[in-house]
Amino acid sequence: MEEESTSAESNTANERIRLNVGGKHFETTLSTLRSGGPDSLLYALSNRPSADPNPVFIDRDPEVFSVLLSLLRTAHLPSTARRFSRQELADEALFYGIDAHLRAATAPPPFLGIDAALATSIRPASEGLPSSFAASDSGAVWIAHGGQISGYDSSLIHAGTVRTHLDEIDSICRVWPEIAAVGSKSDAGLHFYNFSGSRHIGSVQWTDPLDPRIFKARVSAITASENSVFASFDCPHRENCILEVDKSNLRIVNEFARQSGNQAKNMVPAKLTWIPATGVLVGSAVAGGAFGFSGYVRLWDPRFGEVVWETNEPGGSGRSSRFGDSFTDVEADVEGLLLFKLCSKSGDLAMADMRFLKDDPWIYLKEKNPSLVSCGEVSNSVVHCYRGQVFVARDGELEVWSRVEERASVGVKSENECDAEGFYRRNFVDKREDSERGIIKKIEGGGDRLFVSREDVEGIEVWESSPSAVAISVL
Repeated sequence: MEEESTSAESNTANERIRLNVGGKHFETTLSTLRSGGPDSLLYALSNRPSADPNPVFIDRDPEVFSVLLSLLRTAHLPSTARRFSRQELADEALFYGIDAHLRAATAPPPFLGIDAALATSIRPASEGLPSSFAASDSGAVWIAHGGQISGYDSSLIHAGTVRTHLDEIDSICRVWPEIAAVGSKSDAGLHFYNFSGSRHIGSVQWTDPLDPRIFKARVSAITASENSVFASFDCPHRENCILEVDKSNLRIVNEFARQSGNQAKNMVPAKLTWIPATGVLVGSAVAGGAFGFSGYVRLWDPRFGEVVWETNEPGGSGRSSRFGDSFTDVEADVEGLLLFKLCSKSGDLAMADMRFLKDDPWIYLKEKNPSLVSCGEVSNSVVHCYRGQVFVARDGELEVWSRVEERASVGVKSENECDAEGFYRRNFVDKREDSERGIIKKIEGGGDRLFVSREDVEGIEVWESSPSAVAISVL
């Protein structure tokens, strides 16, 4: 009896069904339609009486349906899908209830910098020059342009635009799935917006009843932990500090790192990164001028408001071996607990283990490949760590330093020097024509994508690993 029942189910699944979509006839099997899932419209249509000789009529676009039917048959999109926009495919997939299948088919492969290629560009409809952006773990992104925030979902489809009260947004951080914290160098305060509701839900100002000079404090950098938002504030008279804001009620719970003065070591932190594993906040500031670069890197324990480690350049750590070769940018690898800096004179990339920081903790990575050795002096640079990879922008060029897993443990040599073969290997990500599009201003990873913005270029670039790329180990 069980064999007869199984045979009957198999015959039913292979039974053919005819559809009339927008006047064009299709014929497929019940199993194909039902592969869309029990909650899909196509699954419901597959349950109509088989005795009905008339095809099921669906008043939709037959060309797009042909693509989606192929998706159900093979779990892949056919080449004809290129004729339609992401929005068109997403709208029709949502109508049929198979949007999850479309997202799975269009999701990029796991992101590897050595296999990355420019996939597309996102350009907001108005005021297209991005001032900042924030990516999510799903591959979605919020783009600040002018005083607006445009959101794009994980399929890079425009999800909406929020108009803020600011004229310009210079920093943005996703503190909740639908809540953004934004700051401006031209307007005071840290402001929170609910993207789904398109409304302003609160603001935080840095004030001091005992010091009337603390007013109109502007935000320079924002980051978030599980329970708090951290923002660096800077007053017109050069006083600055970091405020910790409770995410649950948007109230200030802590003030620390207060300092004043015009020296480089007293600048407002321009970059903040929260390190969950150690509970410390990494902040850095860099200034460039006629005599080169200067700045600092500091690690704070917000619980006590104390500096647990710092370095100032020029001078301070590295003075003995690299004096005068100050960094142009610093980035923290949150997962690897590493710090990376890019040197201004030599162009060298250096790293330090945050678990073993000391006066001179830097290990300088050197590349032996003759075609990649020459870096030289750096004027415009960005360093970004993502998924164990270090992305470095030198003017318009983009490169990646990938970790060599076989030699992943960090050991400090006596002279703080090591070969790139020991820890990381360097490869160019972009092509020459890519690097000529303009100076790279910001890099941020999200999901299986890397987002890049360039100076005076509308929109942001989206880099993904090529589906056909295969990494070949040469070790």
